[in-house]
Parts: sequence; structure tokens; C-alpha cells
Amino acid sequence: MKINDIVLEKVVGLSSKIPSNNMMEFVLVGRSNVGKSSFINAISNRKNYAHTSSTPGKTRTINYYLVNKKFYIVDLPGYGYAKASIEEQNNWATFINKYLKTSEKIEEIILIVDIRHKPSEKDCQMFSFIVSATGYEPIVIATKSDKIKKSEVDKNIAVIRETLNATDECEIVPFSAEKKDGVKTFINILSNIIED
Repeated sequence: MKINDIVLEKVVGLSSKIPSNNMMEFVLVGRSNVGKSSFINAISNRKNYAHTSSTPGKTRTINYYLVNKKFYIVDLPGYGYAKASIEEQNNWATFINKYLKTSEKIEEIILIVDIRHKPSEKDCQMFSFIVSATGYEPIVIATKSDKIKKSEVDKNIAVIRETLNATDECEIVPFSAEKKDGVKTFINILSNIIED
């Protein structure tokens, strides 16, 4: 199935129950305020479809977005929100880990990081957890590429790859929600996965 445009329909946001379904799931993970909602809005070419907030930790549910009535993009709660209590952070981590280990329809996991900074310790832990839980590396989307010089993009991608201990085969996509850089690349990756 070739994807030309992404048409999203928000289906449900759940805080405690993982639903069963018969469609493939492409799962978004990343720390709080890294730009997951902006990423969703950019790939669907809609400004405020997924709620964005200047306050980290706003998303505390699993949000399902039906794409072209064919598969789901699943937005998991952001991790590493410092102002949340330790108990709350642990609850989120348990919930995310349970989802990643028990959902039977996960086709691909997408890790969102900030291209301007080295991946955090929690980013590295999540990357390693995904590899150990699934046996494959996630797609890495390096957001906010418009905030650095074009001459710095390749260098920063190399730092991300080295810090995550990712292989040369791991897809790391520079992405800008503001300028839509990386949108076509990501949609092509989705298309290739679905066509296999």
C-alpha cells in the first residue's frame, strides 16, 4: 500500500487499558516535550490535531490515531518528566513497558529525540529496551532540525547514532515540524514497511 498523504482520525485515549485490534501499530516514544505531538501534526499536515503544550508531561494517556483507516499511529506518554513524582514516573514506565511487551500488532517503534542534544540517559535506556524487547532497532526521528545549521545536521546525527549505540542500518531521520523537513522521508519509510 503506497501512502501519499496521511489522514488521521483520533480514535481513543486510554490511561489504563490496552485495547486489542486487528491493525498494525506504529508506536511513538520519546521524552516529555521532545515534539511527538508536533511530529504527528506535521506528518498529517494539520496544525493542532494532536495537542501540543509548552508544559512537559501533558500527555498521560496512550493516544491512538487511525491512519487512512488502515493502521494506527500510537502516541505513548512522554518519559522523563522531572516534575512528576517518582511514583508517577514509575507508573508511566510500567505502563509503557507493558504496552511494548504485550501489544501483538506493533509493526515498528519510532523513537523521537532532539537533534540539538545528545540523547539522554533515558533515551538510551529506551533504545536498548526496544532492541531487547523486540529484537530490532527503532526508527529514530531527530526533531527540531530547523534549529541548527544545515552544516551541523550530519555531525549531530552521527552523535545521536554513537550515543544510542545504533548500527549503521538504523534509520535516523532529521525532522522539522516547522519546515516539514523529513515528512516525505518518513512517509516513504512507512510505505516500504507496509508494502513488505
